[in-house]
Amino acid sequence: MSWFTFSWQNFFYSFLALAFEGLPFVLVGSLISGAIAAFVPSRMITGFLPKNAFLSTLASGLLGLCFPVCECGIVPVVRRLINKGLPVSCGVTFMLASPIVNPIVAFSTFAAFRGQAPWLNTGIRLGFGYLTAVLAGLSVRQFSPKEILREGAVKIPSRKRLAFQISPLPDAISNDLNSSFAQKLIAAVRMTCDDFIDTAVYFMVGAAVAATFNTAVDQQIILPLALNPTLSTVAMMAIAMILTLCSTSDAFIAATFVSFPLFARMAFMVFGPMFDLKLFFLYSVLFKKRFVIALGIGLFLAIGIISSRFLSLLYASQGL
Repeated sequence: MSWFTFSWQNFFYSFLALAFEGLPFVLVGSLISGAIAAFVPSRMITGFLPKNAFLSTLASGLLGLCFPVCECGIVPVVRRLINKGLPVSCGVTFMLASPIVNPIVAFSTFAAFRGQAPWLNTGIRLGFGYLTAVLAGLSVRQFSPKEILREGAVKIPSRKRLAFQISPLPDAISNDLNSSFAQKLIAAVRMTCDDFIDTAVYFMVGAAVAATFNTAVDQQIILPLALNPTLSTVAMMAIAMILTLCSTSDAFIAATFVSFPLFARMAFMVFGPMFDLKLFFLYSVLFKKRFVIALGIGLFLAIGIISSRFLSLLYASQGL
């Protein structure tokens, strides 16, 4: 029996179905991200956070609900905010949570899993992403900024500013006060185009891989892997890291891996937006390499354990 039988007709049908479903969300996410980067002042973002450092870390995980920024453009935003005095723990929490805990991702996840308990999967994804980001942010509080931030990447705040004092300068994330509306609009369009092209390329590659996997690979081969909670979770997280998809569209890819259990696909949708190959290099612009590596290992272990040990029981109790 052949383990790999390729059919162009089946491949294109599956590939185009994924493309037409996911690309609109990529475009919407790019538009909103570009608009936020060009028009929203940093003080507006930080104005939602309480002064207490612990509470501000918790609140940072919810900023994406008001200011949705995908993982492709989150690092420059966090870099500017930290440079203006935002505690590193809040920056890390916002950086990890915003690509998942935002309305665009909630809508795309619901649309991708319609017919597969969409409300439950959407709620679990956002809650799981928030919990993981907050735990990472609280862990970062144990270290000084000099131990985490790459030298020269930002102006490391003094201890007084670490008490969460944001500079009152209302500069926009990517434009100064003297920029006209037309200049900001041009910048927003330019950033939107850059984000969309970069993200769409990754999405199309992921869609091609998923279409090939679902139409050409004999599912009996991966059945032993998919039936093991630990191995299926590790496999899906590894795929997420390699595919480097955008959080606004990765749910459409995850939904097609029907051979894998839902908790493993949930690990795919939480780990991927927080840490993949492109994010390793993006994070290294702001953070020290050893911190980035430790962050990746920590996220992999935490998400893997929670998915394979706890989410598996939750889905089993729901008959899924």
